[in-house]
Amino acid sequence: MILAIPSPLGVALGIATAAAYGFAAAAGARLSRQTTQWALGIAWLLHAAVLGHGLIGGDPRFGFAPALSVTAWLVLTVYAVESRLYPQLKARRALAWLGAAAVLLALLFPGTPLHVSASPWLPLHLALGIASYGLFGAAVVHAWLITRAEKQIRLASADAQAGVPLLTLERLTFRFVTAGFVLLSATLLAGLLFSEQLYGAAGRAWKWDHKTIFSMLAWLSFAVLLTGRARFGWRGRTARRVLYAGAALLLLLAYVGSRFVLEVVLTRLPA
Repeated sequence: MILAIPSPLGVALGIATAAAYGFAAAAGARLSRQTTQWALGIAWLLHAAVLGHGLIGGDPRFGFAPALSVTAWLVLTVYAVESRLYPQLKARRALAWLGAAAVLLALLFPGTPLHVSASPWLPLHLALGIASYGLFGAAVVHAWLITRAEKQIRLASADAQAGVPLLTLERLTFRFVTAGFVLLSATLLAGLLFSEQLYGAAGRAWKWDHKTIFSMLAWLSFAVLLTGRARFGWRGRTARRVLYAGAALLLLLAYVGSRFVLEVVLTRLPA
């Protein structure tokens, strides 16, 4: 979802944002922690400007690449807040590369305009869905940090002693999963009950297409994960595998995957 920007100013902002992210990622190993944080913060602000320009600079659009761009920005926002609370978090370079790739994709594939008959409530519905993407994306990043920390412990690395404790990372991971699950549930429920009202007369009622099926499978995966955590104390690899499976269903195969097929694959097939 969001408002991709074909204007020259939007393109210039996008290129500047990708360059800022790229600098933070490439030079991060040679710069001090504070300097890297400043570079990443500037890139984050430019990214916000890109998204803000899209909101006010033209007709509303949505698509797989803008959705990934907003998701990446939300994940970076979570990281910015958490790094203040847990300075030991070390994911700046990976997230900077993620931000650069997401912004460039949104420039290349700006999405399609929302239908003129769509409800004014549709952007809110889409925002709920994208917010759940961001929370699940943050959960995946934390699960990856747990995996990296466990590997460092096995290798008796000195970095393992300086990082965030595993139990803290695990607790944060499940908090993001829980919050994402609540928003995803609200998004699916709104789509089920108010689909025609949201999309207008030219829209379609709820139906079991690929996006819906993968979204429901993702919802079931996260429901199983949270139930297993509460009832059976799931943790470690088992919990992370279920999280990765649910995230793949939701982030890659549901909305993003279906929109990628519609916007890129099908449009390039010969008539």
